[in-house]
Amino acid sequence: MFRGSIVALVSPFRDGQLDETSLRKLLRMHRDAATSGVVPAGCTGEAATLTAAERERLIAVCLEEVGDVMPVIPGTGTNSTRSTVELTRAAARAGAHAALVITPYYNRPTPEGQYRHYRAVAEEGGIPIVVYNVPSRTGVNMLPETVARLAELPGIVAIKEASGSLDQVSAIRELCGITVLSGDDSLTLPMMAVGAAGVVSVAANVVPGLVSRMVASYPDDPVRASELHRALWPIARALFLETNPGPVKHAMRELGLLASGELRPPLADVTEETRKRMTRALASMREIGPA
Repeated sequence: MFRGSIVALVSPFRDGQLDETSLRKLLRMHRDAATSGVVPAGCTGEAATLTAAERERLIAVCLEEVGDVMPVIPGTGTNSTRSTVELTRAAARAGAHAALVITPYYNRPTPEGQYRHYRAVAEEGGIPIVVYNVPSRTGVNMLPETVARLAELPGIVAIKEASGSLDQVSAIRELCGITVLSGDDSLTLPMMAVGAAGVVSVAANVVPGLVSRMVASYPDDPVRASELHRALWPIARALFLETNPGPVKHAMRELGLLASGELRPPLADVTEETRKRMTRALASMREIGPA
């Protein structure tokens, strides 16, 4: 269940409201592209700005559209253990298959604090937990030794590793057998080479078929996987020229995948320079054929 190309889904907005028409269109696209799973209400989905009702509706629509063919793994993590447990329970009641739980941000907990946080969520949340380590957003890195401790808990099933360090992935794989998912599109193939099972992908919002094919090609056809990695690399880099999901929403609007690339404050539209670089990256993608 926790492998392959799992999309970190954007939350489509229009005139300040959740754009359910666009959301359903995107989910049907992922069905057709053989995406392996969907993560709504994560960082790419602007989770911090969602109301409780919007979060509930996002999960419900994802389950309606694709829940029969791929796991729906909503983001439920906050910097409060209590609220994280509550959001995870709500996702479980809705029928989600698992939950993606970010390392608590702002508080910067110690390794022991991280362990206790995840243990509580795993024991009380009611569904499997995918740990999410992303120091660039949280201000603290989860050490491989802490991951190994968590891997011993029955409710912890995988980690989305977005530290940007191949050494960290190697250390995790050395210490335990937890499933590792790349959290960086540009590093997915290198991470798979040292033991990752797939990716939670921002780029899959734009080129879902390409990301799926690249992940599926490895390890049986590493040469083809490398070719696809090189094709993906320009867009993977362009999508992080500014704070995610600003660039990916701009790209999706340019490609006609979103009616609006609307972001919620405090995020702002991307700069003109980023638009130009994104256009060049998208043009390079078109040159290699359908995604």
